[in-house]
Amino acid sequence: MLQLSEIWIYPVKSLGGIALKESKVMPRGLEHDRRWMLVDEHGVFITQREYPELALFQPEINNGFLKISYKGRQSEALRISLNESSVKSENKVCVMVWEDKVHANEVSAEANNWFTDRLGFKVRLVYMPDESQRKVDPNYAVSQSDITSFSDGFPYLIIGQSSLDDLNSRLETALSVKRFRPNFVFTGGEPYEEESWKGFTIGNLDFFGVKPSGRCVIVTVNPESGAVDGKEPLRTLSKYKTVNKKVIFGQNVIALQEGSLKVGDEIAVLKKRSN
Repeated sequence: MLQLSEIWIYPVKSLGGIALKESKVMPRGLEHDRRWMLVDEHGVFITQREYPELALFQPEINNGFLKISYKGRQSEALRISLNESSVKSENKVCVMVWEDKVHANEVSAEANNWFTDRLGFKVRLVYMPDESQRKVDPNYAVSQSDITSFSDGFPYLIIGQSSLDDLNSRLETALSVKRFRPNFVFTGGEPYEEESWKGFTIGNLDFFGVKPSGRCVIVTVNPESGAVDGKEPLRTLSKYKTVNKKVIFGQNVIALQEGSLKVGDEIAVLKKRSN
């Protein structure tokens, strides 16, 4: 049996994740997933690719607030209201995520200063309001209305525990699934079978498997230390998991309906790719 075993969200793009027992499925991703993002002075997004220390920022959600702490300085946490109306509309800015120009709201001078102080260079924290519609790549969209948040390209990422176990069997040191920043982890099935899923359900919700997820240097960042460990797991994956010379691991996904799901929900595969 295929069963949902973990649910993860990453409220601020490229910062730490939050493990959940249940979550709301929405068109642009799980509720609160990557709705916030750090940008530089030019409005360009920043990630662990260039700044692996971003992994040291750990969010949590409690009593209507997003609380963010920095490792070693937990007592100086930043608190941000989850209420969209708390972000003033006059603070609208245009930011860049890859080639996409996205309309966002600057959260506050306090948030900007808090992150700038800890990173040592000027950044701004922005939020994606509901009216901001960032489309997924039309070459892979199910419909013209498919949108995503500040994610790299698609609303969801799913990884099988069997896939991680197989990878870890090839590595000298086993890695946590945190390295790969999935939204969904499931147990059961064969290693890497999720890459062939075209249509599947989690609980009573329908999902569409877009394509295998290309992986970058972020998977070499140790989420506990905020430092690059070396070339693994990219080096090992490159020996047996590539498509068009791109390392892959996991499957990009689009939700076909809204609703709720929880850890323990059964997964049913409805359609697979033939190639």
